[in-house]
Amino acid sequence: MKNSYTGIALEGLWHNNPGLVQLLGLCPLLAVSATVINGLGLGLATTLTLVVSNITVSLIRNWVRPEVRIPVFVLVIASIVTGIELAMNAYFHELYNILGIFIPLIVTNCAIIGRAEAFASKNTVDRAFIDGLAMGLGFTLVLVLLGATRELLGSGTLLSQAHLMFGEAARNMTLTVIDDYRGFLLAILPPGAFIGLGMLLAIKNIIDKQLTKRAATINIPTDTLPTSA
Repeated sequence: MKNSYTGIALEGLWHNNPGLVQLLGLCPLLAVSATVINGLGLGLATTLTLVVSNITVSLIRNWVRPEVRIPVFVLVIASIVTGIELAMNAYFHELYNILGIFIPLIVTNCAIIGRAEAFASKNTVDRAFIDGLAMGLGFTLVLVLLGATRELLGSGTLLSQAHLMFGEAARNMTLTVIDDYRGFLLAILPPGAFIGLGMLLAIKNIIDKQLTKRAATINIPTDTLPTSA
């Protein structure tokens, strides 16, 4: 199961999610997830980095000597992030300014170098691509969910400033869920990010336990199910 494309995808999206299981990349995850758009922007940039770096590392894995593999992988990731940073600065300048230092800091995200070393350097290009895409989407999902929770509790809206990513036509995409809402300041402050992430972790653990109990009642092998974080 784990060696199939479906198994690889499930690892990144649920079983081994970077944000909910590996708990990697928490600094940008907690710092920029005040809104859905901020989280989506950083998540997509991270996903693109994971996909391209995994593919590149998989392609060169047979030509890189073991003793220099880590510096080479870091150089590859840094080059990719630099390209993404320049593109965001050119085409999504306002969003780029909001995300600030956390775009170049993608280079230091342990999830990216970890997937390059643990998976991409040992697998074919197609599997490396699926792994990078799944891990990136899993990380993006956590960013978007956390951003949606914080934005809703903090401002009573969803998709505010959507035009930063989708253009001027998206200015009307903002959803006002709670009218005349004064806001809950804690939700948009750093402590609110920690609390929100803790709630997501608790929900995932509850779901995992329920799935394990259900599998036990119908005799499904438990090694095919996610484990608690």
